[in-house]
Amino acid sequence: MTKLQFAENGLIPVVIQDALTERVLMLAYMNEEALQKTIATGQTWFYSRSRRELWHKGATSGHFQQVKRIEYDCDGDALLVRVEQVGSACHTGENSCFYRTLFGEESVASVSFLAELAQIIAERKLTKPAGSYVAKLFEQGLDRILKKIGEEAGEVIIAAKNQDRTELIYESSDLLFHLLVLLAEKNVALAEVLRELASRHRPAAAGQA
Repeated sequence: MTKLQFAENGLIPVVIQDALTERVLMLAYMNEEALQKTIATGQTWFYSRSRRELWHKGATSGHFQQVKRIEYDCDGDALLVRVEQVGSACHTGENSCFYRTLFGEESVASVSFLAELAQIIAERKLTKPAGSYVAKLFEQGLDRILKKIGEEAGEVIIAAKNQDRTELIYESSDLLFHLLVLLAEKNVALAEVLRELASRHRPAAAGQA
């Protein structure tokens, strides 16, 4: 750990980021032992400044963080840990501890929302809540889901041919939504699709795009 600069109290601040959505999930602290345990187990361990002891994220809640990558800043005095979050990162039940706004506008929709939506759809598949449209699609099976994708794809084509921008946005949203349902039905993670896209369009392959 010679490249890292721990503070006088033996701690280093750690920013936890969702590896797929890139949303900041939480801020915590590690000492050298917590960092070593994180590397050894592949799950996050932190040091609680209030309890003065190590804690394993998710040990009581089941909301573990599977570590994908650990980076450190230019001064070596802060860490960025990219994780696959199981459940919620915040003890309040929110996906991120940073869910309140102090200043500025609400966040605009971004591609990361697709990952959050995919997680919601996967949850609906497991819990099958009453009255859920998504749960009903899963109950009706693959053929029904495929039919919906076919219908929505046709609507996208019609909207584009009609030069109707508003309708194109609306129907594209429907198509993307039902595609996420299909991926969940076939147990294909959105991250797998994104990795495939990234492999095709990295700078080295830019001429092939």
